Amino acid sequence: MRTSPFPTRTLSTARPARAAGVFAAAFGLAVVASVATAVTAQAATTTVQAESYAAQSGVQIENTADAGGGQNVAYVSRGDWMRYDNVDLGPAGALPVSARVASAAGSGTIELRTGSTSGPLLASFSVTPTGGWQSWTTLTATAASHPTGAQTVYAVMSSPAAGDFVNINWFRFGSGSADGPGWIPIDAAKWQAQLAAFNALTPRTVPAGTVRVPEFNATCAYSHSRTDDPIVFPGMPGSSHMHTFIGNDSTDAFTTTDTLLAHTGTSCRPLQDLSAYWIPTLYEHEQAIQPKDVVVYYGSRLVDPTHTVPFPQGFRMIAGDARAQSPTPAGSVNQFYCAGPGGEIGRSADGNWPRCASTANLMFQLVFPDCWDGQHLDSPSHKEHVSYMMDGTCRGDYPVAIPSVSFLISYPTSGSADGFRLASGMASSMHGDLFAAWDNTAQGTRVKNCIVQKAKCNTAGDF
Repeated sequence: MRTSPFPTRTLSTARPARAAGVFAAAFGLAVVASVATAVTAQAATTTVQAESYAAQSGVQIENTADAGGGQNVAYVSRGDWMRYDNVDLGPAGALPVSARVASAAGSGTIELRTGSTSGPLLASFSVTPTGGWQSWTTLTATAASHPTGAQTVYAVMSSPAAGDFVNINWFRFGSGSADGPGWIPIDAAKWQAQLAAFNALTPRTVPAGTVRVPEFNATCAYSHSRTDDPIVFPGMPGSSHMHTFIGNDSTDAFTTTDTLLAHTGTSCRPLQDLSAYWIPTLYEHEQAIQPKDVVVYYGSRLVDPTHTVPFPQGFRMIAGDARAQSPTPAGSVNQFYCAGPGGEIGRSADGNWPRCASTANLMFQLVFPDCWDGQHLDSPSHKEHVSYMMDGTCRGDYPVAIPSVSFLISYPTSGSADGFRLASGMASSMHGDLFAAWDNTAQGTRVKNCIVQKAKCNTAGDF
């Protein structure tokens, strides 16, 4: 198996110095105006983006690194505060409150107060280092009583030391679901039943001499092509660029978990894998080049893979970005390459594609996120519910280790100076979709035997 193109991310505790007056000079009132309406309410829950303050003292705004994070308030230290107007605290009674925070150094407390910076205490959160300034976790508290309806809420920082101690992504008030359009919550009862059956499995003994790599695979062939995408454009046939589908041969715009599980035709082995996989179609001289084969590896890149769990039925996610349209010269990360005798012998005229020896094939390896929030089957961008592992672990808002899926795609072509194109555009736009629909026992035994026990297994799930 080729080395993952996604190296372990290193978290640094270093922070650039805070320059006096940087916020006013760099952001000013324009930023406040652009985010002042970022308070949203869904059901019984109000979510307040931390950067949506009406006034502040001592904080700055920066982009949040993880998928769906948006922006966050940064460089927050003792004495800093933010004011939020018209926050709906709902009716009387106990009020759950949460905050999404990250910290690389120091400790302190975030106090939520109503009316003023010294007003009645609504809730407080004790902050300790989470592993980095973009390593997020969600803290929770409960206000036993509170003023009702729309209120002015202040977030006030206290700390025993003077340095920065926290970044804040959002605050949430209430017990209802904050999920908006595009979020698909997991069926808790079905998932608990699947987990219980998985936990009850007795792993097989690993024979002596087995390669100790946590891995199994599905070996797949090309199935069909359609301008459909049941994840991005469900129920909208013809709405996407051309896709090359692998796996379940019923996949189309109307695909659901139930249709996948009900249809037993698949281009993958083992036959118990009824999942749907797809990628943008590759063209050479305007002729579609379908993969010679695609091996879908299920493994682990974690330091300790023993807590890995199977995918729940109907799990969906996307790796890569169809909108990325930038050059990919030799040496770029996550690019097409040549495999076989002779390897790469040159580049296309535009420099974006490899030219392979006549004895070699064009290849691509696409690696998917391997940490999950444990709550959603899908999310609006099909990425917010998952994350790539951080320093060999799954933690924070993505604490659940799922198999690290990798598409290893082999095309029966060597290429030429004319290069190729993807249905989605340039080589940089390569991406893939996964819609999971395994037989629970077949997937569970493979995860238990092969990944949890760090043993290399074949397509049949044997050592």
